[in-house]
Order: sequence, then C-alpha cells, then structure tokens
Amino acid sequence: MYVKKLPESLEYGVNMTIKVLGGKWKACLLDSIHSGIRRPSDLHRSIPEAPPRVLNQQLKVLEELHIIYKKIYPEVPPKVEYYLTEWGTSLLPVIMQMERWGNNYFEKSTENSLLRK
Repeated sequence: MYVKKLPESLEYGVNMTIKVLGGKWKACLLDSIHSGIRRPSDLHRSIPEAPPRVLNQQLKVLEELHIIYKKIYPEVPPKVEYYLTEWGTSLLPVIMQMERWGNNYFEKSTENSLLRK
C-alpha cells in the first residue's frame, strides 16, 4: 500500500490535526462516543449514511492514533465499547468549534443564496 510521506516540517500543527480528524466521519464518531454511544452497532446506527466498513476503518485509525481506545469485554458473545482517551477529549473543543462554524456558514450561505434570487 502506498503511503504518502510529508516532509517532516509538515507533520505539525494544522497538518497533524487534519491527519487525526481528516476523513468524512471521524469527527462524527468522536462526537457520538462523547455523547455516550460506545458500541459499534450503536455507532453505525448513529451515522446511518456512512458505510459500516468505512466507520470500522476510521475507528481503527483513531485507535492507532490513541484518540480512542477499544475495550473488549471477555463475554460470549464478545462485547466491545469505544471510549475517548485524554487526546480524544482534548479534540472536543475543536469539533464543537467546527460545528458552530459549519452551522453559521450554512445559515449565512443560505441567506445569501435566497437574497440573490
């Protein structure tokens, strides 16, 4: 698999944040886990427009980046839950600000498009 390498100087700041939050569903997954949705099937139901395979891939990446951790209970059938790590919790203000900006942008762009008609 080809992995694009960034120059070392680009591995910081905004680029690192994009590396962690980049991907269509990562911010939604973190928000859902923060809201108390922790089981994989519940996460899939909370984001029905996302393919389960993609959500599983992004959960795996978030786990590898130590943003979330996966707790596996020794039961039959196996029970799995996801939790935010300290790093994951520290991303919540960023995600909330992104949500506020997106809502504001949507409202203003909708107003502007209505004014143009």
